[in-house]
Amino acid sequence: MQDLELVKHGLKLHLRDPCSYTPILESEVSRGCPQSLLMGPQAGLTVQEIGKFSKKDAEAFPLYEQQLERFAQAIQPLLDNTPIDSKKLAKSSLWEQIKEAYHSKHIFEAGKILGEDLPLFYEYLTAPASKILNQWFDSEPLKATLATDSVIGAMISPDTPGSSYVLLHHVMGELEKQKGIWAYPEGGMGAVSSAIASSARAAGVEIFTNKAVSQFIVDASNGVRGVALNDGTEVRATAVLSNATAKVTFLDLCPAEALPSKFRSAIGRIDYTSPVTKINVATRGLPNFVADPSVGDDPMPHHRATIHLNCEHMSLIQEAYEDASRGEISRRPLIEMTIPSSMDRTIAPEGCHVLLFFTQFTPYTLAGGKTWDEKTKQAYAEQIFGDVEKYAPGFRELIVGYEVLPPPELEKIFGLTEYLPRRHVAGSAVFHKAGAWRIWKPVTCEGTLPVWEWCTPRWRSDGSARLPRCTSCAAGWQLGAPSIAKFRKERTRGNDGMGLSHIPIPICVCPCFFPIYFTWCPL
Repeated sequence: MQDLELVKHGLKLHLRDPCSYTPILESEVSRGCPQSLLMGPQAGLTVQEIGKFSKKDAEAFPLYEQQLERFAQAIQPLLDNTPIDSKKLAKSSLWEQIKEAYHSKHIFEAGKILGEDLPLFYEYLTAPASKILNQWFDSEPLKATLATDSVIGAMISPDTPGSSYVLLHHVMGELEKQKGIWAYPEGGMGAVSSAIASSARAAGVEIFTNKAVSQFIVDASNGVRGVALNDGTEVRATAVLSNATAKVTFLDLCPAEALPSKFRSAIGRIDYTSPVTKINVATRGLPNFVADPSVGDDPMPHHRATIHLNCEHMSLIQEAYEDASRGEISRRPLIEMTIPSSMDRTIAPEGCHVLLFFTQFTPYTLAGGKTWDEKTKQAYAEQIFGDVEKYAPGFRELIVGYEVLPPPELEKIFGLTEYLPRRHVAGSAVFHKAGAWRIWKPVTCEGTLPVWEWCTPRWRSDGSARLPRCTSCAAGWQLGAPSIAKFRKERTRGNDGMGLSHIPIPICVCPCFFPIYFTWCPL
């Protein structure tokens, strides 16, 4: 945000406090148990809320957060730098190895931060989230609420090895130099895209939309020299930055003969499994939760937060995952509901609201030959609304309209990497690839650069690039004068033979500019 001066270019944020709200069904807990858990950036309030469930957990939570933040501080520079190519390093001269060590100072910095906690850090990268959370806490609603961060958007459960890494991933970001802060952009996520576009134009960037790229232009030495569009137009450039998935970039857009078969095969094995169905709902009022009844028509603090439903126990998330693993829609899906209109009044008429449901686990391919037709989508929406009704009676009566976006439609509308029939894998991963550290692997083969270096100076193994960063899809892109200058400097240090005077002309290919939020309009 600071580099691109997004606020200057029209971005307005509504910071959320609290950030998380978990109402609890009376039928799921013993009599006398607290009925909700509210958490946010105010440490005192969060500890007080947790203390309603467990004094021990309340004392442990600040220590847990401190540990996560320290580990995130250690891993962040590792994500922002090129991993070492061990095969190439083994064949290098001593001088080249010394140079590589110099350019890998971030690894030593990470080690310095971790110190004697390095073995524990490794456990966070590889262990199931349930194991880590059980070590820290006793309260099931707290563990289930925290566990949602370990599985959100991914076809994994809290019991999946490596899912604890995603707990770290969700504390790495910051907003307006504050950690642990979430916000609604005024006007929806499309406003973020508009601000980025405005910043880019101010830096001299030309943006073209509805211009589908059919293929990269590759020269005789297999160097990328531009892009060819579907209409036959060719755009020449000295560098191409692709923010599409690795599959789209290397298998769909790159000529097959330009890459070794082993490399293409490795790219083809990247997992894009995602179990997400989004439901966007327009209502004529706010849900009134039994756990925290509304006072009047104005939003309550918990309406501003991410509302977690079906999170009374971690086992519910595991059961939902197991249902989807059999090709069945989860009987009690994990539901995250947000109400951006509780703070941003520009996206809905007075008295009306926009509710966004991020739900899982829903298979791309349903068992028994079923498909995601209109009947199935409507039945699933009714199932979700029925679950909400248990927490907030009368919710159905508030609904004016809704749309359901199951995995196949997320794939089709937003250009996410698709279902791969030969592997029976559900695609449409909303984070450019499936989560969990266990599947983040370097992809390289003899005679080629690692996947993250092939056509950009810093290509990460999650399929996203270091420089391009698109806020709509979490992989992200950063494009502006500071980033281009940085890109220039790093290209000069590379092995492309470019001199200091060389100025690259980047072309950015990004399929992810889509509004996650939508604007309510009268029907």
